[in-house]
Amino acid sequence: MSETKNKPVRLGTRGSRLALWQTHFVAEKLRGAGFAVEIEIINTKGDMILDRSLDKIGSKGVFTEELEEGLRANTIDIAVHSAKDLQSHLPEDLEILAFMEREQVNDVVVSFDSHFSLDNEQIIVGTSSTRRRALLNRYYPNVIAADCRGNLQTRLQKLKEGQYDAILLAFAGVHRMQYNHLVTEFLPTDKFVPAAGQGSIAIECAKSLPLDRKEALKKCLDHEETHLCLLAERSFLRTMEGGCSIPSFALATLADGEVSITGGIVSLDGQQMITDTLKSQPDDVISLGDRLANNILQMGGDKILEDIRMTRA
Repeated sequence: MSETKNKPVRLGTRGSRLALWQTHFVAEKLRGAGFAVEIEIINTKGDMILDRSLDKIGSKGVFTEELEEGLRANTIDIAVHSAKDLQSHLPEDLEILAFMEREQVNDVVVSFDSHFSLDNEQIIVGTSSTRRRALLNRYYPNVIAADCRGNLQTRLQKLKEGQYDAILLAFAGVHRMQYNHLVTEFLPTDKFVPAAGQGSIAIECAKSLPLDRKEALKKCLDHEETHLCLLAERSFLRTMEGGCSIPSFALATLADGEVSITGGIVSLDGQQMITDTLKSQPDDVISLGDRLANNILQMGGDKILEDIRMTRA
């Protein structure tokens, strides 16, 4: 075990301030457990192509592919991701090592106007999320939803320049970057159900990483309750065949020894929305997410997905 800890753990990360915050958070946990750590910054397609929306450049692996190449080439030991960016179908030679304890999951409204409200007329709200845009169309038809790409600081600069009246973001990133003072509203999770994995940091590795190394890292980084919930959410996402360009959503919670998951899909115009909630014991969470997705598809979700794909064809 001492050899395992003495050999530096090489962490691969994107270069944004938020990605680096997450990676330094992971590094701090590892150092606290006695590991040596090295950090390598890797640019991804999603970081470099900012003039097109995510659904136009393809969502699969847009923020992860280059990091995964580092795992294969053994230039890094683990890749640090925002869990919601990690595609639902991992390559056969890679695996998820850990999900870290989840931050508050809500979407939030961010504005430099402390009195801003989504109920205002003729307002422009920026978001890079197809899900958030569709939910704005459903609950706030008065809002003009506009595409807003880039890292958090880039989006806030665009907001400050007046390109938008507000932007929608995940609270986790806003909080980690210490912009809480710009939050004007927490959107309720019964309406704005978050994306699968939102709020958690995922740790990915190659299956070929030595077993003793995997076990030592997992013991240090994994949060069991979060892991159970995200297994259910990611199972839902896999069966839905949806990436971040599909307006699907899922949120699982653990209470009184039982996992509950709410998930669904909303049409791009917000006019149709299908949701369902299922529960199971913790040892059945993968089947739970799969059953929920099949329910949604059978209730009309398959037609919504077909319409979205035809729109983008």
